[in-house]
Amino acid sequence: MVYKYDFLVIGAGVAGMSYALKVAREKKGTVCMICKTSLDEANTSFAQGGVASVTNLAVDDFDKHIEDTMIAGDYISDRAAVEQVVRKAPAQIKELVKWGVNFDRKEDGTFDLHREGGHSEFRILHHADDTGAEIQRGLMAAVRACPDITVKENHFAVEIITQHHLGVRVTRRSPHIKCYGAYVLAPSNPENPGNPDNPANPGTVDTYLAKVTVLCTGGCGAVYLTTSNPVIATGDGIAMAYRAKATVADMEFVQFHPTVLHNPKETHPAYLITEAMRGYGGILKLPNGQTFMEKYDERLSLAPRDIVARAIDKEMKIHGIDHVCLDVTHKDPAETRHHFPNIYQKCLSMGVDITTDYIPVRPAAHYMCGGIKVDLNGQTSIEQLYALGECSCTGLHGGNRLASNSLIEAVVYADAAAKDSLKHVDLYDWNDQVPEWNDEGTMTNEEKVLITQSIKEVNQIMSNYVGIVRSDLRLHRAWDRLDMLYEETERLFKRVKASRDICELRNMINVGYLITRFALERKESRGLHFTIDYPVHAYDKNQ
Repeated sequence: MVYKYDFLVIGAGVAGMSYALKVAREKKGTVCMICKTSLDEANTSFAQGGVASVTNLAVDDFDKHIEDTMIAGDYISDRAAVEQVVRKAPAQIKELVKWGVNFDRKEDGTFDLHREGGHSEFRILHHADDTGAEIQRGLMAAVRACPDITVKENHFAVEIITQHHLGVRVTRRSPHIKCYGAYVLAPSNPENPGNPDNPANPGTVDTYLAKVTVLCTGGCGAVYLTTSNPVIATGDGIAMAYRAKATVADMEFVQFHPTVLHNPKETHPAYLITEAMRGYGGILKLPNGQTFMEKYDERLSLAPRDIVARAIDKEMKIHGIDHVCLDVTHKDPAETRHHFPNIYQKCLSMGVDITTDYIPVRPAAHYMCGGIKVDLNGQTSIEQLYALGECSCTGLHGGNRLASNSLIEAVVYADAAAKDSLKHVDLYDWNDQVPEWNDEGTMTNEEKVLITQSIKEVNQIMSNYVGIVRSDLRLHRAWDRLDMLYEETERLFKRVKASRDICELRNMINVGYLITRFALERKESRGLHFTIDYPVHAYDKNQ
């Protein structure tokens, strides 16, 4: 089946929903949002900490936020992108509030601001310890109340459509590659999507033609064994864009959150212990109560995430332990329960009372700082294709994302992309020459088992060889293993019926390859990328 929309939004986190709302209100065309699962299952809802924005001008200013971002990014960040996000953040905060998002306030009505690692001032707006969920709730309500947005839940984008699908040879050097929409897998039974017992009929692949296509597919943490991301974070947008010959950048910079709750039963997602808890006064310790961050950074537990994650990783290896601890027992118990009610209840369910007990924590894959390269309008190197949120690389994060900068980046760039695409949408038309997807093939339980095992192999490869600390030897081993999986999976993909499982596997392999390739190409340790073969910055070598 063929569908036609003016704006096709693939993904339903803060970036996708805010973009859809912004273009829909202008009444300049039809808007369709493709949602991989349900509307409320996105990385946004797992963001606990908050949103960074300069709102208290009595002590804070844009220059401080800009400098904090540049420092955290190890001065790789694109200053123009940093300036744009920081200076336009307050206006987008007002828009979020207008859409119904509630941020915690003090008795006098001003925002109750937190401070997180790497920030020089208290500038983090939050809603208790579930800010992402509150933003998702507010935006979902606004989207569902908007009659001009069509939401397709449990639909999965297989590929974006370019001239390649018209039989034209496209390379990365080809000028004027254009996006005409996407091929989208619809469930075989909308009332019972994703039936694991019926691999032979995973659904049908429909053609969605669009004048403007926007990728908002989130991150790729699920390529690792343990991640704060949901299991759906398989790097779909990055992989699809790369296969379509779009430019990608900075893929070596994978941020590992230093503190997820240590629980071997929960890995996708592992429960996040927000960085705000360290801003609140939490102290990192070994299980025996000994502190260790003084060995690594003068900012102690408030050092940037890359430093803290490497410190914890090293201490775990030195002492042969599988976790360290976060201590807030010295804080007022009532205040702790008030500020972190969800974390308190979660830990209590595991027998840990955070007001009296240490919280067991360890690092986990958390955020991709690189992705699909975009300009200040969110436009990719492919015409009529935009990318927003974690799947994009705006240049804001550089070598390391400053805490709570990602949510505000998503809404600022959604605003920029909406304004830019609204100006150009009337210049485009649907390409009726696009062929329908070849939906031949079958899928048996035997093939499904192979796919499941291959996904586990990708997790093992990425965690063992492309983790927090890297080396050329490990990276080359990952490269060889991924190459073998790539060849096997592509052969399988060509002969079986398209399913979400095999598409996700392809995407995970593509993203794992990109992370590994970019890591091999950077011959220095910089930001989140640390390699024992090149332990210093390239620009430090002559000092």
